[in-house]
Amino acid sequence: MDQKILDGQNVDRIGEENLKEDMLRTSLAAASSDAYINLSAQKQLIRGFGGMNHVAWIGDLTAAQRETAFGNGNNQLGFSVLRIFIDENKNNWSREVATAKKAIEKGAIVFASPWNPPSNMIETFTRNGVANQKRLRSNMYGAYAQHLNDFVTYMKNNGVNLYAISVQNEPDYAQEWTWWTPAEMLNFMKNYAGSINCKVIAPESFSYVKNMSDPILNDSAALANMDILGAHLYGTPVSNFPYSLFKQKGAGKELWMTEVYYPNSNANSADSWPEALEVSVHMHNAMVEAEFQTYVWWYIRRNYGPMKEDGAISKRGYNMAHFSKFVRPGYVRVDATKSPGSNLYVSAYKGGGKAVIVAINKNTSAVSQKFTIQNGNVGSIASWMTDGSRNLSYGSGYQVSGGSFTAQLPARSVTTFVAELK
Repeated sequence: MDQKILDGQNVDRIGEENLKEDMLRTSLAAASSDAYINLSAQKQLIRGFGGMNHVAWIGDLTAAQRETAFGNGNNQLGFSVLRIFIDENKNNWSREVATAKKAIEKGAIVFASPWNPPSNMIETFTRNGVANQKRLRSNMYGAYAQHLNDFVTYMKNNGVNLYAISVQNEPDYAQEWTWWTPAEMLNFMKNYAGSINCKVIAPESFSYVKNMSDPILNDSAALANMDILGAHLYGTPVSNFPYSLFKQKGAGKELWMTEVYYPNSNANSADSWPEALEVSVHMHNAMVEAEFQTYVWWYIRRNYGPMKEDGAISKRGYNMAHFSKFVRPGYVRVDATKSPGSNLYVSAYKGGGKAVIVAINKNTSAVSQKFTIQNGNVGSIASWMTDGSRNLSYGSGYQVSGGSFTAQLPARSVTTFVAELK
């Protein structure tokens, strides 16, 4: 997060960014091999890919930018998830409507996150020696649930049916908004969240800190009121992406990654190469190692985001588009050899009568990679590729022979293969 406008003032968020970025990690690749795609080994259902529109802090997307973000034609990102802001002041809710309506018109789902309750529900306290920190008053939990309900109702009355609503953005990283302890979040989820007339997201930890969500998973009453476990991935090492307790307790629940920027928020870094290739690697790990069902970027339009300030798609955006344009809502990830060679990453999906493979080559030289399709028949294969000089360029077509095809993955590139299922 770069600069956010709080109480009418620009607040420099460089300190926050540096803290989060200092903790970012990458993973190591496995030994070289063929890449096997098992179409019958289904993993998680994909809800989609998208980003945040924060009108209060950086202004709204323009009409043209909405088309670029949520359309799926040429020179469009194909985003299918929009995150919006729940202002603590109801008088400001109207400014969320226009972009949300357009996103839904384009087939996206919309969810909302609050940073603060209304001011009358807040008290200040001293936390770890720091004065004037904010928390929800203990006698206001019911009123806060109604506040969230009011937002759901307002948006519905204005043509936006929210898919889900969050209890709190980053309750464990809240120097400039509202803190929640794990016990407080558990209390709300157990005793108040059930009254909310929408799917409920919790806890949206800033770094997928499990002690924020473990108590909910371990309490059947709280878990019954949580529809989606939401998490951010700032500084989360890939080794912490898997969540065994969620696998044990989270049957019937969704698992979403609801905010991140990666690998940094450096000014005007959106087109930096090969740095932008790290975006697709991070998305690969979020899908494969964490098994998230969504991947939601921070600001959609920003000088380090998927869309630059002039509305053009950036290198980071094209890396996201290799997933968002082709892996559509309702597709299912299937098992694939996740790292068939050093600095190679592969994930695969199926849906809509198609099989989709996303292959990333971080090496400084091209790689010849063999792909073998198991438990399914595919026809001809089309491909799209992004590297240092090309952006989502239509690439070679491939014919499958004996269930396999071999493709050249250019140096420092991401390639999406789309095959028709027979």
